[in-house]
Amino acid sequence: MIQLHIIVSGKVQGVGYRYFSQMKAVQYGVTGWAKNLADNSVEIVAVGSKDQLDPFVEELRIGNPFSKISDMEITESEVTEQFNSFTIKY
Repeated sequence: MIQLHIIVSGKVQGVGYRYFSQMKAVQYGVTGWAKNLADNSVEIVAVGSKDQLDPFVEELRIGNPFSKISDMEITESEVTEQFNSFTIKY
């Protein structure tokens, strides 16, 4: 299992991006969470296998029809926490 810490910048708040990321996580069997940050970016922690995370990250890069992704910072690390699902944090 791999854990990714992802910061997504661009037009990603107020456009359903966290919900979109949750739907894609469910689709690919990825667990973790997404939350808005004060600088208008979205922070995502995603846990899964490489086969699950690669297509998930590609979907995040494309975004939903209302979002516009300008940058993604992705850091891979050891799994520090086990998640049962993918949730939206507030």
